[in-house]
Amino acid sequence: MNEIKVFLVEDEMVIRRGIKNSIDWEKEGYIFCGEASDGELAYPMIIKEKPDILITDIRMPFMDGLELCKLVKKELPNIKILILSGYDEFDYAKEAIRLGVTEYLLKPISSGKLLEALNGVSESIRREKEDKDLVRKYMEEMRENTEHEKQKFFEQMIAGNLSMADALETGKKYEMNLSAGMYNLLLFRFTLGEENRKSGELLGEAEYAIEKLTERLEYVFEFQRGVEGWAFLLMADNEEQMSERVKELSKDLEEIMKNYSTIAYFGGIGQPVARLRELEESFREAERALAARFTMELNRIISVEDIRMAQNVDTLDDIEIMSFGEIEKTRTMLEKFLNNGAEDEIDEFVDVYINELPEENLKSVLMRQYIIMDAYIVMMSFCEKIEGIEGEMQAQSEELKNSMKTIQTLEEIKNYIRMLLKKIIGVRDTISGRRYSDIIEIAKDQIRKTYMSDEISLNTIAAEVGMSPSYFSSIFSKEMGKTFVEYLTEIRMDRAKELLMCSSMKTSEIGYEVGYKDPHYFSYIFKKTQNCTPKEFRARGKE
Repeated sequence: MNEIKVFLVEDEMVIRRGIKNSIDWEKEGYIFCGEASDGELAYPMIIKEKPDILITDIRMPFMDGLELCKLVKKELPNIKILILSGYDEFDYAKEAIRLGVTEYLLKPISSGKLLEALNGVSESIRREKEDKDLVRKYMEEMRENTEHEKQKFFEQMIAGNLSMADALETGKKYEMNLSAGMYNLLLFRFTLGEENRKSGELLGEAEYAIEKLTERLEYVFEFQRGVEGWAFLLMADNEEQMSERVKELSKDLEEIMKNYSTIAYFGGIGQPVARLRELEESFREAERALAARFTMELNRIISVEDIRMAQNVDTLDDIEIMSFGEIEKTRTMLEKFLNNGAEDEIDEFVDVYINELPEENLKSVLMRQYIIMDAYIVMMSFCEKIEGIEGEMQAQSEELKNSMKTIQTLEEIKNYIRMLLKKIIGVRDTISGRRYSDIIEIAKDQIRKTYMSDEISLNTIAAEVGMSPSYFSSIFSKEMGKTFVEYLTEIRMDRAKELLMCSSMKTSEIGYEVGYKDPHYFSYIFKKTQNCTPKEFRARGKE
């Protein structure tokens, strides 16, 4: 551990020199980092040096010890303070305690007594630093859980379920200062087929590059959304600054993706809002822009206004010719969605799908029937190509055909297509889930074989099964009902409890055996998850 820094403030030069020269600071494990004759001179030096321990006289000219303590504690709340006083007065001691002074020592004091007090304080500093290191390590390991919690926080914000005060307070938990004059959202996602999703190493690199980007841009906070998606919350002072920041983030994302040309992407930009509780408006606008990925070329980041400008180029001079051309286009859209779409995207997709057809064409009963029949044929053709779906859908095919004949209104068309998609994608995902179950079994087997290594992590197991870390995390959590790190910790704790009860191994040896090379960290994790120390757990078995 680093040496502990000590700063001395004493107005009597003889006493100050005596304290400074009577202790071999370096030999005792300390750095004597500065001295001053009064609080006024000492304060800027203390703020600059940031000592671990401040030794100060209580009565000095210009600024006394108690006033100095008050100012220093405000700027350096973790500093330990030793008060020296020739006045054995209760009021001074009482005020010193109120200010958080660690020790109140009476002058004259021998070097031995002062060193004894210093050693006691330094030991508490070491323990506090160790505790902070353990907590920091724990938070790093639990980062996967934190990402899941951040997702929930984002969903609460866009649903308008949080007050401004609650949002700001929760944001602090994730080191986000959400106070701003203007907010906006940019939704971004990879658009992948199944074969791309399993390009684990490449996807992992792209994800990492995007995370590092948001760490660099102080005005952006990133939230994971689903398997291959992000929401970027941008903050600015005004609309002009927001416009510049949206452009900068969009450009940076596009630059990153140039390095991963085999990964398709799309981004949707929301509208700026002045209040956090209005974030839902920005989100809906960004969602509408993101939905354009179903109809437009990929590898772009656009706003709803960009889409309107693009659509104004089109003409509707020849409705009859265009109607069949548009149906051909929607057929391709539908096939693409059946292959890659997600269940939570169905409502959004159906709206875009129908909106692609000219309004005039939808007034025709014949055209509406054609649209329904075409959608049915495309979906049933998809079922025939995917092993397992055809059998699942066959039993319902007659019922689906009959319900098709009763459809009249535009809303009924939308509802029918939604219903069909939910059935087919539900079955598709069930069959896909069976494939995932094989992957999860491989992952579980690998965890059981290597849980005792301190090198094991979400990244190493994801690489083992050929998936990107975020995709693997999402699949693992969905299939197992717990995150990867929760599962790994559970495996380790079960083995540790077995060894505590059935062996004579020391606690440190058991920690090492189950993957924790730091015995203090093992004890910390054990108590955190089992609500007792390893020693207490072992004692229970002997009762």
